[in-house]
Formats: sequence, structure tokens, C-alpha cells
Amino acid sequence: MHKSQPRRLLPILVTLLAVLLSGCGTTREDAGGACPAPASCPVCPQCAAAGAAIPPATASKPLQAARWSDLPGWSEDDLAAAWPAFLQSCRALSSRPQWPQWQAICAEARTLNGPTTAAVRRFFESRFQPWLMTNPDGTTKGLVTGYYEPLLRGSRNRGKPYLSPVLGVPADLLTVDLGTVLPDLKNLRLRGRLQGGKVVPYFSRAEITSHEQDYADRTLLYVDDPVELFFLQVQGSGRVRLPDGSTVRLAYADQNGHPYQSIGRLLVERGELTLEQASMSGIKQWARANPSRVNELLNANPSYVFFREQPVKGNEGDGPTGALGVPLTPERSIAVDARYLPLGAPVFLSTSQPDSATSLRRLVVAQDTGGAIRGVVRADFFWGFGAQAGSQAGRMKQQGQMWVLLPPGAAPK
Repeated sequence: MHKSQPRRLLPILVTLLAVLLSGCGTTREDAGGACPAPASCPVCPQCAAAGAAIPPATASKPLQAARWSDLPGWSEDDLAAAWPAFLQSCRALSSRPQWPQWQAICAEARTLNGPTTAAVRRFFESRFQPWLMTNPDGTTKGLVTGYYEPLLRGSRNRGKPYLSPVLGVPADLLTVDLGTVLPDLKNLRLRGRLQGGKVVPYFSRAEITSHEQDYADRTLLYVDDPVELFFLQVQGSGRVRLPDGSTVRLAYADQNGHPYQSIGRLLVERGELTLEQASMSGIKQWARANPSRVNELLNANPSYVFFREQPVKGNEGDGPTGALGVPLTPERSIAVDARYLPLGAPVFLSTSQPDSATSLRRLVVAQDTGGAIRGVVRADFFWGFGAQAGSQAGRMKQQGQMWVLLPPGAAPK
């Protein structure tokens, strides 16, 4: 390709981005709850005089150097509980460009067999530097939500009560990694389909669900509850128990490219739920009370997630595979915005338990991403598998701070 060609392509790509852009490595969308609406900006009481120069605000750097003593609860956390998750990151980083910066540290980590919390603390304090995650406006707090791996009931054959199909990736879905065209667009992907020689947006949720017969060859399983299937797509992965008692895992494979729209927020805007009620359990309760309106509500979110089937093998407590390519560790893995925080890095998280002021301060590892996980100080906390984990995840909308731990050479210039 001629050197100037990527630049000539930029206006075309920008136009396509307006309709086809979706986040990189999306493994999950936001939990069903409504997010608080942003406060409206006050009316300017007096316009600046013509010609008066208003200096532009300077955005804060996302990473600010910190000291270990700045991390609240660092000396109290059972750091050894995060060690297996960190070793998983080392395994994944060996195939990534940043490996030279982590190689010596990961090699040493593998020599520590079942280290104590004190040994893990010494290891991190001697090999890493903490950096405080900072929003562009200089604030250091952000939203911490939760997610989990649900269990659904399903069958390989369609028949009552198993009527809702779980779809694999359609043959006509196009996914273009824009970073291969322009390095500045790394981590961004286009999704669409060909129509008359042109790339157009892929079908919305409503269009897909109204033509499910067209996807018969891509159907993996049938489940017994469309609302549970919706939340499976929100979480990005889950398990399905079949009639013979066996269990399979469904992992995120791709997405239709449409942005996620919160159905919880929609119900709040309609006055059908309060903000406090718009949790995952609250939405499910609304659906049980309004069965004839469920499809209309679900289709208000145009985003649709496709899956691939995986066996549940080894330790059944192992989590699904995250965006880093390794199994998630319950209560020690988080999803982050990879534009600001490198996948694989340890993170010290300071937040609180769901619906509580009780502190939740622990070392976790950035091993996943999500379609709604956007911003510098933003995390999704993986609670694990099953109903109890789902209860915690569905109620978690806390404020928190984050410190990423980076080895020498991996820190910002």
C-alpha cells in the first residue's frame, strides 16, 4: 500500500465510524441497571466579551505517580489470594508486545511457589510502581460495577420451554480491525454487512429476533427464558445446563456493532421503575409482571451479542475467558477500559461492597473489557459464578479509586 493511502482513507473511515463503530474486545455490555443522568449545565449568566480569549482546559494525565502508602488497605489485603490471577496474566503477556517489560518480573514470579501474603507484598513493592488512575478533569473517583457468570436452562433441540435461540456469529457479519489500517485507530473495530457492494450497519436486535429462522444454521442452543438470555448477553458469558444434567459454557464471540442502550434507564424514564429499582433483579421482576411487553423492552436495546460454545473443564470454579485470553478469577479479576489501563496489569481497587459503605479494598488484575466500561477510573468487578455472585453483581454501583501497578519501562513517559 502506498504510504499516503492510509491518510486518504481517514475521511472514509471517520464516516463509517459514525454508524458502525463498537468498542474493542467487547466481552460484555453494561449491567441492566440505569445509570444516573448527567447533570444539566447551568446557563451562562453573562457571555464573555467578543474576542476575549478563554484558555482551553488542560486534561489531567490518566496516570499520576503514587506511593505505596497512598493505597488505602494495601497492608491489610490478603495479596496471596490475587497471586494465581497475576500468574494467569503473565501467561497471556508472553504473546503480547509489552512482554519485554514484564519478562523478568514474570520469570521471577513463576519461581515463587505458593508465596505468603508478606512475600507477595515484598514482590510487588520491589518490582512495581503504583500509579493513581486520574480522570481528565483531575478527579480520581469513578464508577465500579459488577458482573458474573449466570446459569441458564437450555436444550440442543427447540421445544417448550426451550424456545429462545442462542446464536453463534452469523456468516454475513463483517468485523474490521481499524488498527490494521491506521495505527491511531488501534483497539477500534467496525462491524457491518455487505449490501449491494457497500458496507452497511449490521442488523439490530429487533431485526435479528424477528428473523430468527434465518439464523437456524448458527443456533447453538435454545434456552427457556428470553430475559435470562438478554442478561447472558449483558454479562458476556455464562453456563447452560442441559436436560441430561451436563453443562456447557457460552463465551462471547462477537457483537452486531450497535451501541448498548440501558433498558433499566428506559424503564426509569418511563416512570415504571425508580432508579433504586432498576437493578437486574428489578428488571426481571418487571418482566414477570409484564410478559406481553418483554420483547418490546428488550428490542429497545439494539445491541446483540453472539456466542461460541466451550466445555466446562478442569476446576468448575474457574471463570470464563476474558479479553486477555485467560480464565477470570472470582473477586480478583476486573474489566477495564484498555485505552487507559493495560490488560494484564495488577490494580489496587478501593471501593465498597454492593449497597454498602463497607470497604472493599483489594489487589485485582485487569483481565477483561466491556462495551460499557469506558473511562479512566472505571471498573467492572467479576464476582464469579451462580446466583449469589449474580446478586452481588446486580447491586454493585459503587464509587471507587484505582491504582495500576506497572514495572519499570511500562510507565508513561
